[in-house]
Amino acid sequence: MIQLINKVTNEKALENAVERYRKHGIILPTFAQQKNPELIPDKIKNELKNIGLWDFNPLNLFRITWKNEAKEYGGLFGKPNYIELPKEITGVDARIVLLVGKYFPTGSHKVGAAYGCLAPRITTGEFDPSYHKAVWPSTGNYCRGGAFDSKLMDTEAIAILPEEMSQERFDWLKDKAEATVIATPGSESNVKEIYDKCWELRRTRDDVVIFNQFDEFGNSVWHYNITGDAIEEVYNLLKTDNSRFASYVSATGSAGTIAAGDYLRTLFPHIKVVASEALQCPTILRNGFGAHRIEGIGDKHIPWIHNVKNTDAVTAIDDEDPMRLLRLFNEPEGHKYLKSQGVAQEIIDELPLLGISSIGNLLSAIKTAKYFEMTSDDIIVTVATDSSDMYKSRIQELEDERGKYTELQAAKDFEKCIFGQQTDNMKELNYQDRKAVHNLKYYTWIEQQAKDSEDLSQLWYDRNIWNSIFNQMNRWDELINEFNERTGVLKKL
Repeated sequence: MIQLINKVTNEKALENAVERYRKHGIILPTFAQQKNPELIPDKIKNELKNIGLWDFNPLNLFRITWKNEAKEYGGLFGKPNYIELPKEITGVDARIVLLVGKYFPTGSHKVGAAYGCLAPRITTGEFDPSYHKAVWPSTGNYCRGGAFDSKLMDTEAIAILPEEMSQERFDWLKDKAEATVIATPGSESNVKEIYDKCWELRRTRDDVVIFNQFDEFGNSVWHYNITGDAIEEVYNLLKTDNSRFASYVSATGSAGTIAAGDYLRTLFPHIKVVASEALQCPTILRNGFGAHRIEGIGDKHIPWIHNVKNTDAVTAIDDEDPMRLLRLFNEPEGHKYLKSQGVAQEIIDELPLLGISSIGNLLSAIKTAKYFEMTSDDIIVTVATDSSDMYKSRIQELEDERGKYTELQAAKDFEKCIFGQQTDNMKELNYQDRKAVHNLKYYTWIEQQAKDSEDLSQLWYDRNIWNSIFNQMNRWDELINEFNERTGVLKKL
């Protein structure tokens, strides 16, 4: 049976964590505070006024939220960060809105997913920071977030990611987070190679705990409760009397972010939850395989934590399109062309907030609007998981490979990669389609990763299991409050 994290399992390990955090002055934020920073004590907010957004300061755990002020130093909190892109950019009548991840510590929302995995294990004694090392297998931002959280939570991090990821990721992990870095063969879609390295560590070491984002429900629980709530707030800010929350679009990746769609379904039962993946590796769309360049959405398997029953459709994006648009959205000649086409300067200035997978999400939202024939009353929400700041080396590589960017090339890219998006390479999923996708989990998780086939069946047939999983957050907050009470750090601040 699927096990929930709801009780202390090792009192000795828990006491070790309490003593360590008391000594180093570490306070754990509740998930309710990450959802609603107004709940954060004023004395912590006052300290944050003197701390940079990316500083390795334990109080930055309280900045794991969508609601940080958009500033690099001393910011506090406000409304969720988002942008709405007009028809001049998208080519469709539907309103497309992106939640912005740049203003998380590390520049990506994955720092939240990692916290959702690590904090419950510390407060139940399943992870002893005085002994265990936290292993963060990832195709990019998750191991970055895990390494950041680990350093703030006073434990050693081991990051595992494909060797073909952007150089910025490797440099930051080694030089800033001081993590042990293991590079595995391949690119975004080479997830099995990461898993193989995890098994090697399990067999040879007893001091590691693997926080696999693809099977750690803390990942999806965080997004269900915190990303879902932020999206609800943004929709309520934007809606008119005629508005309709039409769709939520998310790359599947580890299937954490798409869990926000499960939360949104409880409020808007009619929404279309749409999964986005790379055409070069169309796992859901065609049970396919391959390699692709949309960094951050590793594939070739179905994540254990993906509630496939809640996925209405899947789109596949040609990875050439986000790469070309990365230049359009960031190069001066691209901006010049967009302005000539009537795009407002304030919108152009916001386009660098989209990284490669964020652009993929945008294109999937455009395809969704066209497929379901949405109107200006329809609002589609998706996620800009990170920004172009993560991909400066990729932009330089594209220039080295293809030459200087020109207005002519910008015109071609805009017309082909945005206005040229159609409803091909897209599929609406019926019940049997979803069950077939769910059954694909067997080959990864039962045959390769030693999970139980009864648990696989439970995730499909048990009508209450996903609600039980997603609603663990309140119990986790009780455990966090008990933990902070034992350390006494908050009282003394």
